[in-house]
Amino acid sequence: MRPDIVLFSDRRPRCGWVTDHPLCIAYHDEEWGSPVHDDRTLFEFLVLEGAQAGLSWRTILSKRAAYRAAFDDFDPAKVATYDEDKVAKLLANRGIVRNRLKIEAAINNARRFLEVQAEFGSFDAYVWGFVEGRTQHNAWSSLQAVPTETTNSRAMSQDMKSRGFKFVGPTICYAFMQAVGMVNDHLVRCFRYQELRRP
Repeated sequence: MRPDIVLFSDRRPRCGWVTDHPLCIAYHDEEWGSPVHDDRTLFEFLVLEGAQAGLSWRTILSKRAAYRAAFDDFDPAKVATYDEDKVAKLLANRGIVRNRLKIEAAINNARRFLEVQAEFGSFDAYVWGFVEGRTQHNAWSSLQAVPTETTNSRAMSQDMKSRGFKFVGPTICYAFMQAVGMVNDHLVRCFRYQELRRP
């Protein structure tokens, strides 16, 4: 069983899911739980969270640079234009997760993403609406207490599915919400918890 809090050489208390790999530490310390309001970054996390299904997040972090190169730096307008020839090239790209369903979902989701932008003005306005525009700061003391889905993530999943998005089940949606700071799920003893609570 993972410890709830881990300490590495710098002795800063971190959430127990963090490994000592530099990519994982940097992601935890600098990104996970930090509010994101940039549409391109939101699209990046939408693609990466879908790609992660069934895999470790460490695997996705190690492939992130390759994903950025393969998916035009996550420009949804460009990804939306991808055709079958591009899919074939992506399936041959060893730097990313070579799963046809996930690749096709990313392209489909880019098209749906653009539709949401047109309707709401930005994807940011749409997705943050599920938490009324504010980060929900939880207060978990153990990893076991952190849920894998919530009422909000189920509502988000249902709405996104109705709009034609793929790979947006309630668990993936909750992971997305955690990643982009819609919820602060750092454990209360983690040094990042209080940092993110500051105004």
